[in-house]
Amino acid sequence: MSEKPGAIAMTLSTAKWTIDHYHRMIETGILDDRQVELLNGVIVEMVPEGTAHTYFSDRFANQLRVALSTRAQIREARPITLPNNSEPEPDIAVVQLLNDVYLQHHPYPENIFWLIEYSDSSLTKDLEEKSKIYAAAGIPEYWVVNLRDRLLIVEILFNLEPLNPWLFPILPSMFLN
Repeated sequence: MSEKPGAIAMTLSTAKWTIDHYHRMIETGILDDRQVELLNGVIVEMVPEGTAHTYFSDRFANQLRVALSTRAQIREARPITLPNNSEPEPDIAVVQLLNDVYLQHHPYPENIFWLIEYSDSSLTKDLEEKSKIYAAAGIPEYWVVNLRDRLLIVEILFNLEPLNPWLFPILPSMFLN
């Protein structure tokens, strides 16, 4: 398709948001009726959770609370603040027990031990976009529970270099029971 003579070519650019901008939008109520998260400076709609997603993530979070009660805090679908203008809300975040410090800020990368996402329709975003964001922020361990194929995908950051993900078939007694 050729342009008309004298036509002006238009370039589209995306407005990037900082964490401070994002927090101001939240404080003023602009995002109150939206399920969103900030990923690399872009405000992204979150996919609604299906029943399997909610059931399995709740069960595993409860198991983690019992197992790690004196060593870590388990946060479900709560923001974490990352330096790459990202504030995602992983399904489960295993973080340091800092109690009222979290009144001042969401967990930072240095406070995070492990992140877990339960994925069905968000699988591509969780494996591609979020995986890179977490690795760039230095998150030491990231698990994706692929609900569609019943696979556990484990990504471990070793010496600040992501290793190839490990795939495990999910056993009935693990995560999905």
